[in-house]
Amino acid sequence: VALTIAAVVLLIGILVAPRLGSEFVPRFNEGDLLIRATMAPSISLEKAETTIGVFERQLMAAFPEVTQVVSRIGRGEVGAHADPVNNAEIFVALKPQDEWQSAETLDGLYAAMGEKFADFPGAQFNFTQPIAAAVDELLTGTKAELAAKLFGDDLDVLAEKAQAIEQVIRTVQGAQDVQRDQIGGTPQLRITLNRDAIARYGLNVSDVQRTLSVAVGGGEAGQVFEGIRRFDIYVRLEESARNRADVIGQLIIENASGQRIPLEELADIEEVVGPRQITRENNQRFITIQTNVRDRDIGSFVAEADAAIAAQVDLPPGYFLKWGGQFELQQQANKRLMIVVPITLALVFLMLFVNFRSLRNALLIMLNIPLALVGGIVALWLSGQSLSVPASVGFIALFGIALENGLVLVSYLNELVKDGMSIAEASVRAACARLRAVIMTAVTTALGLFPLLFATGTGSEVQRPLATVVVGGLVTATILTLLVIPALYHWFADKPADMSESH
Repeated sequence: VALTIAAVVLLIGILVAPRLGSEFVPRFNEGDLLIRATMAPSISLEKAETTIGVFERQLMAAFPEVTQVVSRIGRGEVGAHADPVNNAEIFVALKPQDEWQSAETLDGLYAAMGEKFADFPGAQFNFTQPIAAAVDELLTGTKAELAAKLFGDDLDVLAEKAQAIEQVIRTVQGAQDVQRDQIGGTPQLRITLNRDAIARYGLNVSDVQRTLSVAVGGGEAGQVFEGIRRFDIYVRLEESARNRADVIGQLIIENASGQRIPLEELADIEEVVGPRQITRENNQRFITIQTNVRDRDIGSFVAEADAAIAAQVDLPPGYFLKWGGQFELQQQANKRLMIVVPITLALVFLMLFVNFRSLRNALLIMLNIPLALVGGIVALWLSGQSLSVPASVGFIALFGIALENGLVLVSYLNELVKDGMSIAEASVRAACARLRAVIMTAVTTALGLFPLLFATGTGSEVQRPLATVVVGGLVTATILTLLVIPALYHWFADKPADMSESH
């Protein structure tokens, strides 16, 4: 009967495990919001201030939960992540969650704000939280939870395929605040020197380039003294003139014979729309399509989005897609755990073997691990949580408790058999005698984790998966330890002669 129960429990775990979602860490409620606004690349600072001011007033009027709004337009180049004036960050202070009126949950508030400002003129918005945004940007360089990075050589092809990928991601359930990098839209003056004309007038290319450099970038024209202090004087065209093709074309370059030639005779000057930025990773150009994920786990979202992109977007040779953001961190954490956990279990098995000097006893104790694993998996599934790094840490802690219970029980079984008791009688006696010790271990551990399990404060979302895994695993591990190990001991027990030698 005990073995049948264990088999059923393991079968349940096998069926439930594929249904678990996966994520790096659970999203937690910080109590405040950070809204990122993206405007046209060519927007001026004054226009950006006006646009953000209108947004702030509408936000305060539409959402009574908002108590204060502070905005920052652009970001200085002295920092790690410079931003132009077409990017703004709006910090939003909120009332306590029990006083919210527009929504009951954080995701609901995101959705309400996103719907309200979906058609806001001149800007797109990304809704997140201050700490989460800082972590995303610091660790992965993205400004959202998830980023699809499209790598390739040609900017035009990248832009075309990125737009197609963006449209596909928008159709995936859970996608919100989907945006792609703005790589174009910046007005530029393109000056192409005519080398034949330059040579015909007896000039050098360096003469023309030097004149352009002084006119646009500035050149030293002298010095001014204030007491003992000396300052260089730089001159250049005023800002309005530096951006006009007709003014630049009238710049005069004088040749050796004194002839004055306008620049438009020596170069082709045209106004074009050029790239605003070119991003690279490992010396490869890429465009980022970023999105936040709502009401589902990141792992299943990426799997569905990746399949949809592969089916609907045909990438040319040499172009490939790589997922970044929290999904990338999750994959890195999983790879490390895939190395650390087996090594840890192998070391534990080695210590058990050295302690008992019995391969069969060590294997019997290790059987507690899958029994505990099932309880943790089922607990996560029933509570609607996903497999994350905190949950993985909980599994590691759970393995230690389960192995300790098995160690106590097998040690006592060996003592009883060594004293001459039959294996059948020893199994019953050991299960009854160690019942209190095993249950007390489980109960005290579970009671210690209950505050984490039912906490509702800031940061509790990260602690809850760990507590859920340990408490759920203790339920199955404790019950099945007292049933399965005594039932299996008949097949895993050493012969009396071997047992006496090992002790």
